[in-house]
Amino acid sequence: MIAELRAAFNTTYRLEKYRSLLTLLESRAGAHIEFRVAETPVFLRLEMLEEIASAGSELTERLLAWPEYMAGARASIPEEFRVAGDSTHPHFLTADFALVRTASEELAPRLVEIQAFPSVYAYQAMLAEAYLESFNLPDTLGIFLSGLDREGFRTLFRQTVLGGHDAKHVVLTEIDPLHQKTLPDFLLTSQELGIEVVDIASLVPVGDKLHYKDATGGLVPIDRIYNRAIADEMIARYVQLPFELTYPWEVEWAGHPNWYFLISKYAIPWLSTGAPAGTDAGQMRGGHSVVPPAVFLDDFLNGGGLAKLEAAGVNLPKSRGADVVYENLLLKPLFSFAGKGIQFAPSRFELEAIPEGERQNYLLQQRMHFVPTIETPHGLTQMEIRILYLWPDGGELTPVLPLVRLGRGKMMGVDHNRNQEWVGASAAFWR
Repeated sequence: MIAELRAAFNTTYRLEKYRSLLTLLESRAGAHIEFRVAETPVFLRLEMLEEIASAGSELTERLLAWPEYMAGARASIPEEFRVAGDSTHPHFLTADFALVRTASEELAPRLVEIQAFPSVYAYQAMLAEAYLESFNLPDTLGIFLSGLDREGFRTLFRQTVLGGHDAKHVVLTEIDPLHQKTLPDFLLTSQELGIEVVDIASLVPVGDKLHYKDATGGLVPIDRIYNRAIADEMIARYVQLPFELTYPWEVEWAGHPNWYFLISKYAIPWLSTGAPAGTDAGQMRGGHSVVPPAVFLDDFLNGGGLAKLEAAGVNLPKSRGADVVYENLLLKPLFSFAGKGIQFAPSRFELEAIPEGERQNYLLQQRMHFVPTIETPHGLTQMEIRILYLWPDGGELTPVLPLVRLGRGKMMGVDHNRNQEWVGASAAFWR
């Protein structure tokens, strides 16, 4: 943390500035901001942000170079979501990190999860700029990573989403986008890139091409899809598409649907133990220091998973009775979004109640205790840092922008910090 910037912000904070921030956000987005926006940004050392961003890149490169992992991840994709036309790499990536206290009392980052899926790129860039304006912050503060400025970020974002295609033939697809909390980002992306935002369930197949309807009802062929539709939400809402998702349509995907599964929470147990000897990633044997110990639920109950966690230093009860509670573990469904389905301190009974055929779709991860580091009028507050990456066709995996969530509860997502102040979605600046 940059102490003098934190102190200066807290001293000069005024409620009217925060209200002007919210007004500015809604004016620029053209929509109501439904999730809570924090009263404050955070001020971090660039070296720390670069360390975290580098860890996310390294973990991703490890996974892509690990044949056994990629084969296992591909096998985990539900058959109805195995979409044709894979890209050679994900176009988008997010990596979430907590700050924890090590045994030597130092602050260190730990991976919360990693996901090859788009985040709110356009909104987050606008949010950071709105903080600068609303609170009259120094214009010497940095927003973007990898040496990018605002124009460099816009160029890379455009390149990644459009892939060189005419914007008229590129669409952002989501399930009922006008009623999603991320609508502000959709609208800003549409303004920025000139692409249409459409409901994925409204696409029209003609021959081997997919089309969307323009304002006059005419059909416009689609060359590239910026996909924001999440598979588990499609399942939960029983979305029936008017086309077969797995068919080899003549379309490119910016954010191919398969990557949602290929790099996800499924990766954490693999990354926490490292690659086995003899694989292409064998030189990286041993878990990465930023990845907390984790195992799949079926391995925990019926294999060596419990012993692996104990060997990694996780303190677990010796009893195997149904009433035992694993206070130091989190139960997570592999394919869920925004913290849905996460259970703290599960009991043995609750774990064994999950049907055997579904246990491979859950992991148990060492619970991380976020260290409160942000000084606010309501006391020290916890921070989760998300790094947003872009990877255009023919380009490189590039960390572009930090996103921050502030909270004082068990969960850090904006949905879990509604009835508090100085918490919620935020931005990070570096000097």
